[in-house]
Amino acid sequence: MIASAKRLNTVKEYYFSKKLREVRGLMAAGKPIINMGIGSPDLQPPTKVLEAIQGSLNDVSAHKYQSYQGLPELRNAITNFYKNKFSVLTNPENEVLPLMGSKEGIMHISMAFLNEGDKALIPNPGYPTYTSVTKLVGAEPLFYNLSDATNWQPNFTKLEQQDLSDVKIMWVNYPHMPTGANATLETFEKLVAFGKKHQILIINDNPYSFILNDNPTSILQVAGAKDIALELNSLSKTFNMAGWRVGMVLGNANFINEILKVKSNMDSGMFYGIQKGAVEALQLSDNWFVAQNKVYQERRKLIWQLADKLDAKYSKNATGLFVWAKIPEGKKSEEVTDAVLYDKDIFITPGTIFGSQGEGYIRFSLCVTKEIIKEAINRL
Repeated sequence: MIASAKRLNTVKEYYFSKKLREVRGLMAAGKPIINMGIGSPDLQPPTKVLEAIQGSLNDVSAHKYQSYQGLPELRNAITNFYKNKFSVLTNPENEVLPLMGSKEGIMHISMAFLNEGDKALIPNPGYPTYTSVTKLVGAEPLFYNLSDATNWQPNFTKLEQQDLSDVKIMWVNYPHMPTGANATLETFEKLVAFGKKHQILIINDNPYSFILNDNPTSILQVAGAKDIALELNSLSKTFNMAGWRVGMVLGNANFINEILKVKSNMDSGMFYGIQKGAVEALQLSDNWFVAQNKVYQERRKLIWQLADKLDAKYSKNATGLFVWAKIPEGKKSEEVTDAVLYDKDIFITPGTIFGSQGEGYIRFSLCVTKEIIKEAINRL
């Protein structure tokens, strides 16, 4: 028996990888499962994007290895997108790096900046990949709690009370997943100041800016942010291109160059056609966001009704692709979601997979049709 690497002792199989296997087993056994657990957009990408990738397949360079830095026109499109949507200026030559999904970026950034024994500040609740990747590179997660009482914003007083001597990076995720809380510019200003004070690299993971959000913001809007901050973004949620694996990281040239050292040893460039499609997506008018958000608004109203059936409370001001809801006092998240799964054939995510601060909450995805949501309401 060949022993696996010791680093695997620090992590478990990703929750959705394991749970969705169980859900597929229930479906194979004939159970009419409604899956409201995962944020995989069911809507189609823009028609112009599909046409762009189809039209690119006969280009001379379409099937060759591509640049590790992506096509120049893709970097230009990302630069223009950030300029038009966030009023953020970046140099497409050295301050923008396309990624095969922002999840890849989490690993690459961690490999580029974390040594064994370093610490990374991670939000609780937060995206589980921040924790698992930190452990996989031999660093130590240091959690900072978020709560409904402060609208899921960092408590800087408590952050300052922690031992920050070995902290190298801090993961931030606004609009926040799973809660849907949006950061204020004041929060970003405090984060930049905090990072500069303690020499901690701040990384904002920002894939939900344009989903049910009237005020898209970027940490790079803050003056001096590039000195200490990076921003990850993705086309997965915004343009329904999750399976395409198109992401990006933006920041100053020195940080980007360090990440490129890792990335260039891990892949051989993004497929040409996908890059051409991404360019088209980033050039779409705001009409695309308006039309898509109309669909999500209608679905969210129905999800609120579903949450009401479970006596769960939620904020109508939350943004993003999910509804985060607080279950009645005394009930446990996984007990509630398992009961709904096994008794009503509805898969909902328990808040505990996002950290201890997720206990007492459940999460619904908006990636299901109105008809399916209505069926779920009827079952309850």
